[in-house]
This record gives sequence, structure tokens and C-alpha cells, in this order.
Amino acid sequence: MTHQIHDLIRIFDESFYQAYNCKLIKGQHEPVYIPASIETPFHQIVFAHGFYASALHEIAHWLVAGEHRRLLEDYGYWYCPDGRNKEQQLEFENAEVKPQAIEWALSIAAGFAFNVSIDNLNGAQTCRFSFQTRVHKQVLRLVEEGFSERTDRLLKALSDFYGTPWPLTIEQFEWQCPEEFLDAV
Repeated sequence: MTHQIHDLIRIFDESFYQAYNCKLIKGQHEPVYIPASIETPFHQIVFAHGFYASALHEIAHWLVAGEHRRLLEDYGYWYCPDGRNKEQQLEFENAEVKPQAIEWALSIAAGFAFNVSIDNLNGAQTCRFSFQTRVHKQVLRLVEEGFSERTDRLLKALSDFYGTPWPLTIEQFEWQCPEEFLDAV
């Protein structure tokens, strides 16, 4: 299955532009969320370098953000770039559990491979599998308890477009931490 970024942009815009005045934008550099302004009269989810995975990740952040946060650049969240120390990295991972769980669900609905991101190549290393276990538990909880209306709308649109099974089930999120890392989780 081929994943073209223009398809994802169209699906997102058809799902949300009218109701939320928000567009998905292919960026040239780092991702950012920019609320509507005088210069640009619509909200922009700008994803990095045209990468499909980056678009799904940035959409997930938008889906997590509440109405107030969607009026703030980058939703008003703290962000410390690559090179974080261990404490900063753990804070980053705590903030990323739910968005990456939603990104995983979006990936399944789109038939696209998902990989967690600890996004700290030049900083303190933490156990990627421990983080993935936390993300996995969160996505299973969301599948069981239900997603927000916006998330559900996009999951269904992706599933319809890519012909993936709907509704999402726990069985679609099979993942097991490698045995040699079980003690770290």
C-alpha cells in the first residue's frame, strides 16, 4: 500500500477544515502548530519535510489538544530539543505517551507502520522498550474506552480510505517487549 502525503492532507482537510478552520501543511523544517492569525486566517499543523509519519504525529498532538491549547503556538507546551538530560527526557516521554498512542491508532487505521520516538539522539538515553510499553498500554486503554470524537472521525476516514478493518480492535495492536528488556519495563 502506498501512502501519499497529499491523500492524508485531503483526508484531514475534508474531516476538519470546515468545523475547525485547520489545515495540514507540508513544512520544510521542524514541525510546529500555528494558530490562525491576521496573516493566515486558518490554523496550521505544519509537519516536517513531507514525511507521512511526521504528519500523523503532529495530527495526534492536535487531536490531544483541547480548545484553549489549539489557540496557542505549539499548543503552549514545553519543548526541549534533542540533547535532553535524563530528567528532561523522562518529562518529554511523559508528555508523549498519549499523542504517540493516538499516532499508533492513526497508523493502524492507515495501514502504516508505527514506531515510537524517543527523539533524543544526542542526549541521555532511556529504555525505548519501556516507553513503548507505556504507549502500548495507553493505546489499548483508548481502544477499550473510546477515542475523542475528533480522533474517532479521523480514524474512520483513514480506515475507509485505506480499506483497513473498522472498528479498531485490541488485536490490531499486538506488541511484546523483547525478553532481554523486560526487567527495564
